[in-house]
Amino acid sequence: MSLTIGTGPFGPQGGEFNFEVKAPRGHVLYFEDSPRQVRVELGGETVADSRRMKLLHEAGLLPVYYFPEEDVRMELLERTDHTTRCPFKGEAVYWTVRAGGKTAQNAAWAYPEPLEGAPRLGGYIAFYWDRMDRWFEEDEEVDVHPRDPYHRIDVLRSSRHVRISVNGEPVAESRRPVILFETGLPPRYYIPREDVREELLVPSESTSVCPYKGVASYWSVRAGDRTEEDVVWSYPEPRRDAEKVRGLLCFFNERVELEVDGEVQERPVTQWSR
Repeated sequence: MSLTIGTGPFGPQGGEFNFEVKAPRGHVLYFEDSPRQVRVELGGETVADSRRMKLLHEAGLLPVYYFPEEDVRMELLERTDHTTRCPFKGEAVYWTVRAGGKTAQNAAWAYPEPLEGAPRLGGYIAFYWDRMDRWFEEDEEVDVHPRDPYHRIDVLRSSRHVRISVNGEPVAESRRPVILFETGLPPRYYIPREDVREELLVPSESTSVCPYKGVASYWSVRAGDRTEEDVVWSYPEPRRDAEKVRGLLCFFNERVELEVDGEVQERPVTQWSR
């Protein structure tokens, strides 16, 4: 995530090098060894298990695990006629996975003959994350996508003066925020509930899952004559790296008026902008 997305060095908002980066066809691909043992399951049955994993970083996309073919239970895979062509990697062939009484159509793919200039993808097989049931790194289950080795979370207590308004209505003000700095994303200001006008919050049924922070719950904000949907979130049971934000409330910088120490912050442009 952090190499090729957002503010990562090869992302669209990355910094500056002292040399010119010339990726073939203007598209970054980086294929590297991963030291983690990875296992994927379908229907309670192990489909692939490897200590020789590869991780593909690609411009604008989340990282993808590739298994050596020898570490995939090929008897559970059925080759199909489906193919796709990537202008940067070549033609992909597909397999349907059948395991534990379940079927995942065209859930695995490979590039037997990758294009010149692409990484050496031949002999490796990848799986669609959401078409399989469970993923493990070592013995810990992982959600959403692989944990990127270049992705970092720092959570710092602060005395900055933070003010948040929605549609011109003041909603939160605090001098004791907890700031979460996450690779490739804008700083997030987590506010104690006592410093938020909770009467303006409307509980939402929405949730999201982050492989680094955990499961988030959401609220909308009813301010003025409008309701801003799912603009506030919290992690009631965060994962270890995000423990300091437990129960605190955070607002999308992209969709509120945010002041920090009296300075109006420019709204960042991300996938959560509207």
